[in-house]
Amino acid sequence: MSAWILLRGLMREARHWGDFPEQFKNITGAEKVVTLDFPGNGSLHAQPSPTSMAEMAESCRTQLERMGHRPPYNLLALSLGAMVAVAWSERHPQELERMVLINTSLAPYNPFYQRMRPGNYPGLTRFLIHNSIAQRERTVLRITSTRQRTVQQQTALLDQWESYAREYPVSRANILRQLRAAITFRAAPTTPPVPVLLLSGLQDRLVNAKCSLTLALRWNCAIRLHPTAGHDIPLDDGEWVAQQVKEWIGTD
Repeated sequence: MSAWILLRGLMREARHWGDFPEQFKNITGAEKVVTLDFPGNGSLHAQPSPTSMAEMAESCRTQLERMGHRPPYNLLALSLGAMVAVAWSERHPQELERMVLINTSLAPYNPFYQRMRPGNYPGLTRFLIHNSIAQRERTVLRITSTRQRTVQQQTALLDQWESYAREYPVSRANILRQLRAAITFRAAPTTPPVPVLLLSGLQDRLVNAKCSLTLALRWNCAIRLHPTAGHDIPLDDGEWVAQQVKEWIGTD
């Protein structure tokens, strides 16, 4: 069975998946689930981030080859990671079996004000210039998650994220390089050459769900909408994500 490769978003790393990879394996029956870091993030935080999605895709391919994983692959990718997946499918479609894209947005299909809700512009500016790791991680959680948590649960999660950020700090320069890659990427004006499932959270505070709905219409592909989840659906409801993938695979 082909491996499932999990790709995260802006300045996030493999550990931010939490227990989702194991949850995904248990529900879907996947034999191999591989989490990768983009250069500039996580275990690769000391490297300069690529300034294009194509370069990020090439980094993933190199990492997988070094790890002994051979194509074809299945990709499950969130946000910026989904843009990397699309770039990968454009350059090396023969390497992919299918893609699950979560809360993504793409030029030229989606306008900028839907790709990032305008209300986030001031917060993003503070996010980039502020030196407090604690404040940065609180901002990320507020923007990307709608799940209700007790004070103890939220404190534990933020403490964990802050420890990641201190162990593998993402530089401001690399954040800007990743943003540049996302802003300048333009998908091909054609339907992806591999089967696609789109997942979108209707309560996403970062990216308007209309982005995924537009892509589903343009690409004539499957889409599933979560009524209460935010941008990071695997964090808010990982069981739902895995179940949607399982059902979608069963219809192939």
